[in-house]
Order: sequence, then C-alpha cells, then structure tokens
Amino acid sequence: MYETEAARLQSIIDDTDNIVFFGGAGVSTESNIPDFRSADGLYQQKYKYSPEQIVSHSFFIQNTEGFYGFYKEKMMFLEAKPNAAHLKLAELEESGKLKAVITQNIDGLHQAAGSKNVYEIHGSILRNYCQRCGKFYDAAYVKAAWGVPRCECGGIIKPDVVLYEEGLDSRLIHKSIQAISKADTLIIGGTSLVVYPAASFIDYFKGRHLVVINKSATAREVGAELTIAAPIGEVMSRIKV
Repeated sequence: MYETEAARLQSIIDDTDNIVFFGGAGVSTESNIPDFRSADGLYQQKYKYSPEQIVSHSFFIQNTEGFYGFYKEKMMFLEAKPNAAHLKLAELEESGKLKAVITQNIDGLHQAAGSKNVYEIHGSILRNYCQRCGKFYDAAYVKAAWGVPRCECGGIIKPDVVLYEEGLDSRLIHKSIQAISKADTLIIGGTSLVVYPAASFIDYFKGRHLVVINKSATAREVGAELTIAAPIGEVMSRIKV
C-alpha cells in the first residue's frame, strides 16, 4: 500500500534541499501515545470534566491535584520510543535537506530520534519548573511524585506545556513562521489542523511543494500538491535519504 504516493513523496524530497515539517499528535500515535480527536483519542473518553477543561490554565490553578491526576496518566508516556516518522525526519535533517521540525507535540520524541532543530510550540513534558523559585525538575520526578509535585522549597511544580487559555511563546512563533516562509517544501503530518493559532502558521508557506500526510481529512483545505491518507510512519519508512 501507498507505493505510488510514497514514490511521489520521494521525488518531491529529492527535488528540494529546504524542507520544513509541521506535525501534530498523529506523528506519535505509532509510538502508542494517544491523540486527542481520533475515534480512540482522549476527547472520545468519558471523564468527570472534559479534557479541554482539565488541561486549561484555570483548572490547573483551581484543581491542581485533578489536573495532575489526568496529566500524569494520560499525557506523560515516558516509556515511548521514536517511531519510523521521527527517525526518518532526523535522518533528513542530518542529510541537510530538512531545516526544521515544528511540532505541536509535547513528548520530546523528535529530539530522542536525533532531530536538533525542533520548535516545540506547545512545550514539553520533559521540562518542569517550580512556580516559586524556578528550579528545574525532569519528567521522571513529576511522574513519580505523589499527588501534586512540589519543589524542595515547597512551591508547586508546573510543566512547561502550553495549557488552554495560555499564549504561545512569541519567539517560537516567529522562528516557526520564518522557517515555513523560507521553505521550498512543507510537509504537514499527523495533524488535523484544528488547533489555532498553530494551524495558521502554514499560511506563510510560499514554496513549491506542499504535502499532507494524515490518516483523516484535515479541517481545512490547504491546496496540497500531494495528500496521503495513511499513518505517517508507514509512509516515511519508505523514503530513502
């Protein structure tokens, strides 16, 4: 399956030396990390509060223990390993073809695969800071903590992830838009393009080749030259660098 589409993608990649990848939760589902909006995603499961409520800034402030109960169980997958998509993107970067990975994911798997120029626009579970003194704590400490993780100073530790009601880092927005606007090829993968403002970044693309790789249709028509309705790891594993 996907031989024809993969061959077309291969020719596009061979034709350019300035690729940017823009990805979402679907990139990590093949690493057994659930996404949000698919049939098996977090938004389809039943909780006392909706996932959107739980991972909001106001919920974190008002019900920190409830936030961490959900967050540690449903969003921290510390045993997950990079899949074929992560590994191929890292290979493309090493070859000099891929200039940047812009990810909405918070799992750190792109870096684990070897990618270096990664813009984590929604933050990372791997970085956590005391709200009182600013001391850094790793994900293992947060995951293992009983209830609400606290600093040795007594302050509450907050993950460096962008919650609902919080704004994106303006520096990362600028870098992401700059990379996309300069790209010759933009590959959009594993995202339904529902989450804003991140989904609007692709409007700055002015290059030659636009590719979408996603199992389901995206929320908006982007005029892609090539659309592949397939798991991204299966497709990228066929690419030769």
